[in-house]
Formats: sequence, structure tokens, C-alpha cells
Amino acid sequence: MMDSEVSVLLHCAAWSGLLESQVQVELSERFNRQTDPALEREIDKTWTERVSKEPWLFNGSKFRLHSFCLASLTSVSPKHPSNRSHGSRRLEENVCTSNCLHHSAPNSLDERNGPAENTDEHENGLLLTLRLGLTCYKDYLGTNWSCRVPELRQLGETDFGDPLALLAQPLGVGGVLCTADGQVVLIRRSQKVAEAGGLLDMPGGHPEPKAVCERLGQTVREEQISVGMMKPRAVVSELFSSVCAEIRDEVNIPLSSLGQPILMGVALNHTSAGRASAEFYVSCSLTCDEVRKLYWKGGAEANESTDIVFLSRAEVMQLDESSPLWSELCPSAKGAVLLYQKVKPEQRHNNQLIASGDG
Repeated sequence: MMDSEVSVLLHCAAWSGLLESQVQVELSERFNRQTDPALEREIDKTWTERVSKEPWLFNGSKFRLHSFCLASLTSVSPKHPSNRSHGSRRLEENVCTSNCLHHSAPNSLDERNGPAENTDEHENGLLLTLRLGLTCYKDYLGTNWSCRVPELRQLGETDFGDPLALLAQPLGVGGVLCTADGQVVLIRRSQKVAEAGGLLDMPGGHPEPKAVCERLGQTVREEQISVGMMKPRAVVSELFSSVCAEIRDEVNIPLSSLGQPILMGVALNHTSAGRASAEFYVSCSLTCDEVRKLYWKGGAEANESTDIVFLSRAEVMQLDESSPLWSELCPSAKGAVLLYQKVKPEQRHNNQLIASGDG
């Protein structure tokens, strides 16, 4: 199945998804967007024009995904990822490329992933490293949504040896939320939201650098945030907790009713120049009827959607381009569905229940 709107950058199917303890981040200003004087003036102009029409727009800081490093199957046993393997010990930076669910878009993130310097972390259970810098919403609108994206890619390749160097590439999050009676939750986006109005989506949003700073006891304005203010483990915690926070705010489900998020992988949205989104599986202890009632009571971000839709897990597993519903899904939801179908995270979830004595 091919869909020009979406592709999978990386998936964690070998482990049926990854837990928070198996993911780390490398933070560096080297992973920030590169700048160009003419482009910066254009970004400022675009932002001024947008704010004059939509004064509620907010230029929040975001994490920028530069590249990743995923453990290969020759270095870690999929069934026992924290154990030492007698196979070759290496990290595969483009392990998903050869069996990517879709064609990789030209100049996608995986083309920049070279050999890892440290090959020992995975032996302690760490399987994925995300290399993150910082960006902001203003830069996202001025680059990823620019009509000059092909030109910016070419300029990035010419000036920096990286076609994505000048693009903001903010990292989003999304969650395949599954109820206690086996229903997957989708919400219909309001026509008033900035992207994909009227389409079906999974609950989602962004991990917030400011939230990381606040968790570390720092009071700071968005424009003051820097990589040096944050600790890597706190960023990983924000990455995983942010998807639950989005579910709480968009669907009105209390955090106490949500299970531990399982990272399925990262999908790319090609309608916004290959923007990346980390997609999770999140279980819920409530039934679909209970979730529906909570949704209609309204959460903190109730204005972002107009309806809630439930599909059985079997229906989600069968979704493809031939399905009538496929055209109603926004690109991020398509990416989440593709990862869900590939990774099958319920196996990881069931193992967690058994380990905790709840299975």
C-alpha cells in the first residue's frame, strides 16, 4: 500500500514497541535548524501576516527531530531486549529503511543516520536514541509550510549537506488509544484548527520544552529556552507523558485511567514537508461508552474536535487505502494506523500486565 501523504521513518516491531526505559535522547544545538538571512526575514514576514489574521497563534518552543539510532536485531534479542546477545554488537541507524511500510521520501531523516559511536547502551535496555534540537512554531509555519519547500531542501543540501537543515521539523506525538472493550478512539478535528480540519485523527500534540524546564524547577519564557537548560531523561519523560496529557485534554480521560505509553515508532507527514510524529499505543481502563460520556462533557481542549469515533481493533488492523474511511484520516492518523498494524503493541501491553500480576 502506498500513500503519498505519509511514510514510516522507524518502527519498533521487533519488540512490539518500546517502553520509556528503552528510549534515550541526545540533546545538542547541533541538531537545531540551520539559518539563512533571507529565509529568516521571510519567516518573520509570514508570522506577522498570520498573527494579524489569527491573533491567537502562539509561538511555542518545540523539539526538533534531527535523526535517530535504533538497535539492530543482530545486537539485541527482540524477546529479551535488556539481555546481552552473543551476536554482533552494533546499532543500526536506518534499520527500518529496508522494510519500511512505504517508500521513504527523498531526503528523509533516515538518510542522515550514520554509524553510532557508542554501542553499549542497548545492553542496559536502551534500544532507541533520538537526536533532538530545538525549534518553534513560527519557524514551522515559515519552513515546513512554505511554498518554497523544494527550494529550501535544495539550499540545505547545497549549503549544509543536509536537505532538511533549513526546515523546522518539530516532533509531534500521537496515541492509538484503546478502550477496555477493544475499541480504538478517533476524534474529528474541528474546522477551526490550523491543520487537517474536519478529518479524523488520533489524540495528539507535542512534547513541550517549557514543560521540561518547569519540571526541573526553572521558570523561563519560551524564547529563552535552550538545550542546556534540559536533562535528557526529563525530555524522554516529557515525550512519553505528553501523549497522555494530550489524551486527557482532548478526550477528557483522567490520567489514572491510562496505561503506560508504548512507543510504536515515528511516522512522517509529507503534507508538511515530512514532519515527524512519535506514535504511541496507550491502553485505557474505561469502556468506549464511558469514554464517550467523558468526551461529551468536554475537556481542556474540547474546542479542537467536534466528534468522537470508535473502531474495533480488528477494523483498525484492516484499514488501508481501499477502505472508505481511509480518506477521512489525516496524515498523522494514517501514520499511527500503519505503525499499529506493523508493531502490534498489544503483545507488549499483555506482557506488562503479566509482569505486574494483572494479566
